[in-house]
Amino acid sequence: MAGAPTDRIPPHTIALPVLGVAAWLVFGKAGLGPLAAVLAAVLLGNVLSAVHHAEIVALRVGEPYGTLVLALAVTVIEAGLIISLMLGGDPNPGLMRDSVHAAVMLVMHGLAGVCIVVASWRHRDAEFRVEGANSFLAVLIPMATLVLIYPNHVLGAPGPYLSWTQLTFVSLACLALYAGFLFIQTNWHRDYFLPVGYEGHDGHARPSARMALACFALMCLALFSVVMLAKSLGPALEEGVQAVGAPMAVVGVIIAAIVLMPESAAAVRAAAANRLQSSINLALGSAVACIGLTVPAVAVVAYWAGQPLALGISASQSVLLGLSFAVAIITYGTGRTNLLCGVVHLVLAVTYVFSIFAP
Repeated sequence: MAGAPTDRIPPHTIALPVLGVAAWLVFGKAGLGPLAAVLAAVLLGNVLSAVHHAEIVALRVGEPYGTLVLALAVTVIEAGLIISLMLGGDPNPGLMRDSVHAAVMLVMHGLAGVCIVVASWRHRDAEFRVEGANSFLAVLIPMATLVLIYPNHVLGAPGPYLSWTQLTFVSLACLALYAGFLFIQTNWHRDYFLPVGYEGHDGHARPSARMALACFALMCLALFSVVMLAKSLGPALEEGVQAVGAPMAVVGVIIAAIVLMPESAAAVRAAAANRLQSSINLALGSAVACIGLTVPAVAVVAYWAGQPLALGISASQSVLLGLSFAVAIITYGTGRTNLLCGVVHLVLAVTYVFSIFAP
């Protein structure tokens, strides 16, 4: 949230949501061709606009609620993208699995690795609150295990699938874990998630209530634009991936990358300002919200549409996910981290991407 102006709303963040809705209404069903690239650019602009407005609202409500607002905005974008692609193009039962898996791995290693490297490079040793980081891992590990590994070992449905009863239980379990985490984050142990040395402000003037309300309305408009444009662009994205001969799992990676792009910028800015705890809140918070909210939302739509969801990841990816959690436990177990830890996380992020193309 380090770069959001608090005394004005940049004109382009007002124009882009309006342009996005207008583009969808006029050109949204026009098909492929050069128009798809234009709509994709408008979609990316609306992603940035939505998170900018979420940052203003976040600055108004303060920490740790601010990073929670950002995580929820990003989750809405991701769920909207997945649902739009599910309902718009050819059936892809593994789309949610690929997107959630990519979000967890890119957040836990790619984004976290970059933030640790930036913070360590500028401040040598970066500090954070171990209680907050461990709280994120305490819910993220069981969530990811239930959604990505558990389906491979149940008898209710063959392969990587869950029966509807099992999927309902897993969705409710994710919601319960997320609700418990929110209670801890915003009530009993709010101090666990405040940056080290936090004194009730972060150097920014608090936006006015009128500006926060205007940004909230623009954020909702931008989110609506993202979801509807994604539905129009879904077939073009899938055809493009197939045309270059890439695995279909790349679609999930692209979704995760689009969703995490603006939040990543905020996390890196916070790391550069020696506020690694804010970076952790943004990074791990988005992964927790991704599973805790996206999975139940997509499960409801899948049940309504009668589309099965392939959730279980492969055995090799399960091993890599287990290694990822082991490394994360080591990294976040002391309250201090350094350049080496960041390099390790970045190597694991590259390993994950490589494993998609060379399974």
